[in-house]
Amino acid sequence: MEKTKYLIKERTEKVVLPEKLGFGQIFSDHMFQMDYSPSKGWYSPQILPVDNLMTHPASSFIHYGQTIFEGLKAFKTVKNEIIIFRPETHIERLNNSAKRICMPQVDVKFVLEALTELVRIDSDWIPTKRGESLYIRPFMYGLDPALGVRPSRDYRLVILLSPVGAYYPEGFKPVKILVQDDYVRAVRKGLGECKTAANYAASLLATEEAMKKGFTQVLWLDGVHQKYVEEVGTMNIFINFKDEVVTPKLNGSILPGVTRRSVIQILKEWGMKVTEREISIDEIISEYETGNLLGLFGSGTAAIISSIGWLTYKEKSMTFNNGEPGELDVKLFNELTSIHYGEKEDTHNWIFNVDKKGIEVS
Repeated sequence: MEKTKYLIKERTEKVVLPEKLGFGQIFSDHMFQMDYSPSKGWYSPQILPVDNLMTHPASSFIHYGQTIFEGLKAFKTVKNEIIIFRPETHIERLNNSAKRICMPQVDVKFVLEALTELVRIDSDWIPTKRGESLYIRPFMYGLDPALGVRPSRDYRLVILLSPVGAYYPEGFKPVKILVQDDYVRAVRKGLGECKTAANYAASLLATEEAMKKGFTQVLWLDGVHQKYVEEVGTMNIFINFKDEVVTPKLNGSILPGVTRRSVIQILKEWGMKVTEREISIDEIISEYETGNLLGLFGSGTAAIISSIGWLTYKEKSMTFNNGEPGELDVKLFNELTSIHYGEKEDTHNWIFNVDKKGIEVS
């Protein structure tokens, strides 16, 4: 692999972030970019100023959707150190998506080094308030200028950085979820387990309709039976019963969330019974009516943990904890954010310290 070239634009003024950052609206000064061809492999890695991407109007990703992405975060700890949460796991998941969409794999170690250097260069863009972070968006797309349904031969990998605000600027509050049975997001053996644009395009209409009805997100059912719960639009789902915590098992149509994986490990360490299995919406309703269902929560990079206060399916509406955050939800949120900001020791080897070279990640 070639050495990364640097075309860095020096700032003449200090980075001043707005009071309200929102999500994905602001971008740092620089991005990482490298290209791929069958004859060269990955080549021309470089960190350069953020600019518009030049692409032919016939580029394959525009017409046939051959594009994938990832989302992870960097944080400033209480000791003013820069850390990234489980970056290697995210890059490995990018490779899993690439394989499914007929795209080339990346070298995990090299991309981690490039990503780390990019974060280091634009470290002034990392917010310092609790709940805020630097969102990292790697994405890959097909470049071939050809109107024909086939995998592209040439590709580009880009990494963008975006300072983002707290997901709960007014405090940790539950969300309102609508169970969707009018549309299907993904089916097993399809693209559901990949972070590809097609999955998110498939979710837009249902989410828009749910939001017009006053809901925050959609909970998808399986694409065949329209019976088993799978995931929320931007989160994996957990169901908290009195004697166990259940999350839908990974079946090919559910994204294998990195936060999901972390939550499962933490719950098991706390001595809780965690089960990955099929769970129907009918079982959730039945257990709610018997009082055995304590609540539901979602997990994902953006929100970390999202408490669900209300769930509606057809004519059935369920309220959890009187619309207040569940005890377990808050405990998990505090546990993960304490690790993110260095307030609690990372005993899992999840934290990659940008200021310390050679640290092993997992």
